[in-house]
Amino acid sequence: MDIRRADLPLLISLDVLLEELNVTRAARRLNLSQPALSAQLGRLRELFKDPLLVPSEAGRGMAPTPRALELQPALHQALLDLQSAVVSRGEFNPKEANRHFTIALNDNIFTTIGLAVARDILALGGPGIRLSFVAPVEENLTYRMERGELDLYIGLSTKIPEALKSRRLLTDEFCFAQRKGHPRGQGAPTLEDYCQLRHVMVSQGGSLHSAIDDALAQQGKARRVAVSVPNYNQVALVLADTDCVATLPSRLLQRYASGLDLLPLPFSMPPFDLAMGWHVRAQLEPAHQWLRERFVRAAASPA
Repeated sequence: MDIRRADLPLLISLDVLLEELNVTRAARRLNLSQPALSAQLGRLRELFKDPLLVPSEAGRGMAPTPRALELQPALHQALLDLQSAVVSRGEFNPKEANRHFTIALNDNIFTTIGLAVARDILALGGPGIRLSFVAPVEENLTYRMERGELDLYIGLSTKIPEALKSRRLLTDEFCFAQRKGHPRGQGAPTLEDYCQLRHVMVSQGGSLHSAIDDALAQQGKARRVAVSVPNYNQVALVLADTDCVATLPSRLLQRYASGLDLLPLPFSMPPFDLAMGWHVRAQLEPAHQWLRERFVRAAASPA
């Protein structure tokens, strides 16, 4: 193949085609029409003298040829290296920059850290700074960051892959919460009281079991989970309107302290670390360094 005959957009299109194995999805990612991408694929086949992608025997999408499988890792790495080489290392000016940051975190962390970051960036940044907060999915996290789908992941330090750079943001612990005026009174619950009360917990899949129940089981105890909700902030709504109680991160519960009694647990639960993770390629990028510093400052501020 004569590399001089292949312009960069063709190679970028090939990289996306080999990832998606579907012309329609690849065209959507590349912001091209399907006929335009099909025409590019025809040129690529001519240049490489290989079909590269053929109809899948499963009847859906396309399958890469042996030549395409051989080519894909080196092509993808070369494009990443090129992207890294052309990224500006100059000083980052948020007032003038045009940058879209995507941060993966759950609603607990958004409430305790992400909201402060959003407020900070909206105050410091110009009209070109945009933020997307998305639900965290640990599966393929490194690959999604490599592809540029995510800038930061914020979550438990134990969930961050070793391949990513990371930094601890804060240490938190679990706390017992009930609505003010709860009929059981304001004193800290005994272990027997705790187990007899009706609990609300967070579970996106509807489970009624968590690490709290594992800790109780080690002492031969069990609690009564009456309600599960998919988001942390919904727990506060349940607590306000029922006699349910909850065991949640202390920093989150502080946001609702005006309507809640926050009390110590009658059993031991280890504290946990929250950290942020990012791809090594973003380590020295000024815009990314500026973003990470926003999270460090937010985590260091009082709850």
